[in-house]
Parts: sequence; C-alpha cells; structure tokens
Amino acid sequence: MIKACIFDLDGVIVDTAKYHYLAWKRLSNELGFDFSENDNEQLKGVSRMTSLDILLGIGGLSFSHDEKLKLAEKKNKWYVEYISKMTPDEILPGVIDFISSLRKNKIKIALASASKNAITILNQIDMTNYFDVIIDGTKVKEAKPNPEVFLKSAQELGIEPQYCIVFEDAVAGIQAAINAEMHNVGIGNADILTKADYVINNFESFDFEKLNKYFINN
Repeated sequence: MIKACIFDLDGVIVDTAKYHYLAWKRLSNELGFDFSENDNEQLKGVSRMTSLDILLGIGGLSFSHDEKLKLAEKKNKWYVEYISKMTPDEILPGVIDFISSLRKNKIKIALASASKNAITILNQIDMTNYFDVIIDGTKVKEAKPNPEVFLKSAQELGIEPQYCIVFEDAVAGIQAAINAEMHNVGIGNADILTKADYVINNFESFDFEKLNKYFINN
C-alpha cells in the first residue's frame, strides 16, 4: 500500500544540474583547470563538500579545510545567483499533474533534497505549498546514499518506510532509498539506474493509478 511519495528536487522536480555545473565549472576555471559535463555526472546526488572534493581531485589540487569551505561558499554564491532567476516554466514536464493525482488519492508528499537551497528554488517556481514536509540539506547531516534524508521525511510525515515511494534521478539517491527500505522510482535512464524498482523517462502521462498498479502487481 502506498501512503507517501518522497521526491528529490534536482533532476526530478526541476533540472538545476545545469546551474550546479555552471557554478562548478566557473570555480574550476578560476582554479586553472577545466571541468566537463561528463565530470559533472560524478557530482549528482552528493553533498556540496563531497562534490568539491571530487572536483579538486579532478584538478589534482588540495586545500586546507578552511580554504575548502571558502571555495564551497564561492561556488554556492554563484549557484544562488543562477537559481534566483528561475521561474515556474522550469518545472519538469508532468510533475504538477502527477503530484495533483497523488493529492486526489490522499497520498502524503515530501521533498527530500541534499540541497541547502531547496526552499529558494521552491519559492522561485511557486511549489512550496505542494509538499506536506520539506527536508533539505539544512536539516540533515549525512549525504546520500545514507538514507537519513528519506527516513527523516517519513518520520515527519508519520508514515512507515515500507509505505513510502522515493522518486530519484541519481544512483546515490536510489541506493539511499534502498538503504531506507523504501520502494523507489528512477527518473531517467534505466541503463544507469539499474537498482531502481521501476524507471520512467519523466512524469508525462504518468499518474497515481499507473504507479499504484505497478507496485501492487510487483
């Protein structure tokens, strides 16, 4: 039985990966090396500081903890500049209709994101009120694939993990859902999201009935 749906933000509700990429690339260029879109794939679903460590590894650079904090803050300042110009037009196809179908079926809805800028993004795209619970990077300590963000979402919703379905676009996010002992739906490429229970390209033509039918039959 499905009682709650928990959504990641980046790559599921909106595509902010491009803004992360622009900010990380800007930082790498300032540090004297290039950062490709392919390199950026390694940063999906991981925390800001872990992402910085990956980027510095690509550049063959090392810094003290305090220096890394300053670099991460600089990247985030640029990222916030980009997302502060977002509009509701950037909501991914089918998302609003799908969440509306969940509401009609009295399914509780949470946002669970590693991003510390989740509220800023939701405000920009006018989606804050779509979620019963919002758990972001300011409320958790562990990054995915640690299940903390999903378990905390379920706890605040008052729903047991086995009745929750997670929607994720990243391998680390799918693994976090598995670690939380929750069902999950991958958004994107089935060849990449190999551990997902079910994979869809996007939310277009997808509704609660189709979701419920799959998990009842499987």
